[in-house]
Amino acid sequence: MYGNGQAPIFILKEGTQRTRGRSAQSNNIAAAKAVADSVRSTLGPKGMDKMLVDSMGDVVITNDGATILKEMDIEHPAAKMIIEVAKTQEQHCYDGTTSAVVLSGELLKRSEDLIEQNVHPTVICEGFRLAAEKAIALLDSHGISTEGNDEVLLEVAKTALTGKSAGAVKAFMADICVRAVNAVGVVDEGERLVDLSDIKVEKRQGGSIKDSSLIDGILLDKERVHAGMPRSLNDARIALVNSAIEVKKTEVDAKIQITDPNQLASFLAEEENYIRGLVEKITASGANVLICQKGIDELAQHYLSKAGVFSIRRAKKSDMEALSKATGGRIVTNVDDLSDKDLGKAARVEERKIGESDMTFITGCPEAKSVSVLLRGGTEHVVDEIRRAFDDAVGVVSVAWEDGAVLTGGGSVLAALSRDLRTYAETIGGREQMAIEAFASALEIIPRTLAENAGLDPVTTIIALRKAHADGASHAGINVYEGGVVDMHASNVLEPLRVVEQAIQSATETAIMILRIDDVISSKGVSMGDGFGGEDGFQM
Repeated sequence: MYGNGQAPIFILKEGTQRTRGRSAQSNNIAAAKAVADSVRSTLGPKGMDKMLVDSMGDVVITNDGATILKEMDIEHPAAKMIIEVAKTQEQHCYDGTTSAVVLSGELLKRSEDLIEQNVHPTVICEGFRLAAEKAIALLDSHGISTEGNDEVLLEVAKTALTGKSAGAVKAFMADICVRAVNAVGVVDEGERLVDLSDIKVEKRQGGSIKDSSLIDGILLDKERVHAGMPRSLNDARIALVNSAIEVKKTEVDAKIQITDPNQLASFLAEEENYIRGLVEKITASGANVLICQKGIDELAQHYLSKAGVFSIRRAKKSDMEALSKATGGRIVTNVDDLSDKDLGKAARVEERKIGESDMTFITGCPEAKSVSVLLRGGTEHVVDEIRRAFDDAVGVVSVAWEDGAVLTGGGSVLAALSRDLRTYAETIGGREQMAIEAFASALEIIPRTLAENAGLDPVTTIIALRKAHADGASHAGINVYEGGVVDMHASNVLEPLRVVEQAIQSATETAIMILRIDDVISSKGVSMGDGFGGEDGFQM
């Protein structure tokens, strides 16, 4: 920067890079489009998978958009903002991450065309905001109720599983998802709530995907502490203890001098009596199963075994809480306070060998509000991908169960919104109209991408889709298997309303944020000192 005939003034440190105006916008848009293009080929039933290898050589094979972007080591700040879209979508809706990212990229691509026509970015942002508000307001008119309809929930789960590794057994997996959500869902003052932490998922390699199962209780990745204990018990009465079944250590440093062997014998006898006393208190309460969050002394294991008490030690805190919910038992900190009122109940507790290790099944819990799912698969990579697919499917089922409304998929709703927004744009006028029309065109990227990934001609398919909607077929979407257009409601391709709503919201907000940036000042690798003056400064 130069004054009137004065020496140059240095403001930024040497090494700082600065990009301004149209150049900054182009760079940011290009980075965002590159991220969107990287996951675009994974969208839809015919989408492909990606193999991601990290610096340690660990391999992840997936077509889950959020997982792909999380595993990619991305540097560009604008590209990182697009990754935030996927994270938000995953947290709130569990699915639709790829759709949200692809939509963000397309909105920015369309806005670049408008910028080249000298439409100001602020005008584009205002048009996008109006279009997003109108689109979300129109969504409710396309909704289909799910209340009390498990068939709709099953179809939602199947749609989420289609195109993933679990797609071959989607009916089987969808049934597990719906039963799990129905088991843990509650209605509180008219509000429907599902806490997914109540669905405990364990995965084990070995066996086929069809060996997966839903357990009406809790599955613990633990085995009994002593071989002499019963391997299975019926009519289990379960004590949940949060303290160690061991001799207490003193809180302060203490030294005891023993001068007589008899004194040592009495010390050992006292310890033995203390341990025996703890075990007797547990058995006196009527418990025949002990789940301990801390350790169990070897001597205590012996006494528990003789008493026929099935015991597990060092259970996780989350497992203890899940057991409390499932069995109705109270977690007790002091064994002295344990009574029959604190015991949980289950029809059966048994240890089974799953794969190469033993696991404990606590089943037949009356009114269980916590369930477990055991996922199986041939290899570690298969089981990991099945887990990701299951998380997406059970997530969208829970969202659909809570909201009570779903939409048809296959790009049908976005095509309908695109048509409605073009009509809406004509009522706005001004340059914002151009932005709303660009937004309407951007929404068609989802059906277009579905067609491309299925090997169909995208132009022909989009024209057929527009004609079907013009003729009043509001549920018409892309038939990725046979080509052309088909009624998505009749084909049972359904997804939660919240997934589409969140995708439109987050994609629009991110596109607006990136569009409003006209100056990028990067001081990466530069010490953030005072940064002013000096011969080494950055000249403006």
